Amino acid sequence: MSVEITGVGGFILLVLNVWAFVSIIGSKNSTGSKVIWCLLVLILPLLGFIIWLIAGPRSARN
Repeated sequence: MSVEITGVGGFILLVLNVWAFVSIIGSKNSTGSKVIWCLLVLILPLLGFIIWLIAGPRSARN
């Protein structure tokens, strides 16, 4: 059993992950925290994005 994300769904996930990376890098958290969040989103794209969306660091604008 495998999950395959292709087409429009894959593109949407890519855009959301890029948005997450930009927001993580723009946050006021420590460098170590940013690296851990970026690795989580990179290794587990969908699950990592959802976890970041719920519990991740907020951007510098907030």
